[in-house]
Amino acid sequence: MILQTEKFVFRELNGEASGHDWWHIYRVTKITKTIAQQENANLFICEMGALLHDIADEKLNSNEAEGIEKVREWLIHVNVDETSISSIIEIISTMSFKGGGGPPMKTLEGKIVQDADRLDAMGAIGIARTFAFSGAKNQIIHDPNIKPREHVTKEEYRTGKTTAINHFYEKLLKLKELMNTDYGKKLAETKHQYMEEYLEVFFKEWEGE
Repeated sequence: MILQTEKFVFRELNGEASGHDWWHIYRVTKITKTIAQQENANLFICEMGALLHDIADEKLNSNEAEGIEKVREWLIHVNVDETSISSIIEIISTMSFKGGGGPPMKTLEGKIVQDADRLDAMGAIGIARTFAFSGAKNQIIHDPNIKPREHVTKEEYRTGKTTAINHFYEKLLKLKELMNTDYGKKLAETKHQYMEEYLEVFFKEWEGE
C-alpha cells in the first residue's frame, strides 16, 4: 500500500513549483517516520498521512472537499481498511496552518505528521520554499510599506496581499511554539534560530549594508 501510494503521490506532485512537490513529501515522510518511532505511534497511519497530506490541499485543488475525496478514493483503491481511512483523513483535513494554527490535533499520529510538515516549513528548506511559493503566487520579496498581517481569516491568509518576508512573521516564526512532540520541539529550536539569523542578514543587505 505504501509503495503504491509513493508512486501515486510522485505522479501527482513531481515538478510542482510552489514548494509542495514530491521532495517536500519525501522529507515530511522521512521526518514523520523518525518521530513516530520515537513516540511509538502507528507507523502505517503516520506514513500514509504524510505521503498524502498535500494531495488534498486546497492550494492544489479547486476546493478542500475535492481533495479529500481524491484521497479517500485512492485509499479505497489500495484496499486500506475503513478505520485506517478515517484516521488518515482526520489527519489530512485538520493539520494545515490556515492562518493561525487551527485547533489541536486529536491523535498522536496527527500531531506527528503536523510536526513533520511544519519542520519542513522552517530552516534553510523553509526559507527556500517560502520564496518558491511567493514566486508561484506572484508575490514580491519584500516591501517595507506592506506590514505582516495578524489574526487573518483562512480566506485572507490564502488570498490576501502579502510578501515573502512577511510570511516569516505570519507563519514561520510562529511554528516553534506550535510543535506537538518533544522531538519536534527539539528540531524546531535550531531551525527557528537559523531563520532569525537569516532575517537579520536580509534586512542589513536590504539597506545596502
